[in-house]
Amino acid sequence: MPFVDITNQSIFYAARGLSGAPLVFIHGAGDSHLCWNGQLAAFGAHRANQFAPTQTPSVPADTGTVSAARAFALDLPGHGRSGGAGRTTVHDYAVAVREFLDVLNLERAVIVGISMGGAIAQTLAVDFPERVLGLGLVGTGAKLRVAPAFLQGIQSDFENIARVLVENFFTPDAPRELKEKGVTQLLATGAQVTYDDFAACDAFDLRARLGEIRARTLIVCGSEDKMTPPKYSEYLAQNIAGAQYHRIENAGHMTMLEQPAAFNAILGAWLGRLN
Repeated sequence: MPFVDITNQSIFYAARGLSGAPLVFIHGAGDSHLCWNGQLAAFGAHRANQFAPTQTPSVPADTGTVSAARAFALDLPGHGRSGGAGRTTVHDYAVAVREFLDVLNLERAVIVGISMGGAIAQTLAVDFPERVLGLGLVGTGAKLRVAPAFLQGIQSDFENIARVLVENFFTPDAPRELKEKGVTQLLATGAQVTYDDFAACDAFDLRARLGEIRARTLIVCGSEDKMTPPKYSEYLAQNIAGAQYHRIENAGHMTMLEQPAAFNAILGAWLGRLN
């Protein structure tokens, strides 16, 4: 797996696919590119009609061929295998992603982000609109308020609050393996970077600028999302012109991990129309 250098930092990324529109996945607070493994495998090497609708009601009735994609998922600065420090604002993370696009000579890309990654994607769409071919917003909002107990807990009792956070990332019936991997990832990221991420989310507020987004936009959330409840996604859909909104049942905050087939079907059908 390759690395690139941005602003004297080594950035790790995974990539799949050799042709088609660039598709860049951005993870959330305290996480890494690994949360997108199911999408890298699917969209970097998919076949025609692979993403035809399932019986999930929220999947759009579109059975057209989905064009191939060059799929990328990066570890943000200070996360996963990327070097250096994290950032303290969503805007600074957006600048880092723009630099990542520059180094890979990706003039425009479809940007898909979850949670803080969705905030970064929105920021790219308003501050660097010429770089955004399409926008996928997953389990996110135009304002991301973080409970003070989470911020305090990260500083005072990180291991315990990591488990509390992960329980809020998933539905109660989600596989225990997913939850354990989530805890392991947060602990690997560390308290300082995780705190800075959540503080950056708490300070994020793009509500006044949603009208500036011109990129074609897909909005997806889980029906049981406790971190960014469906009303957050509904607000985005009401304030971004032409946005498509899909709610996936029986899924929490990490929709693409809990319901990957439904998520991939929705994203794939949307990409087919976008292309």
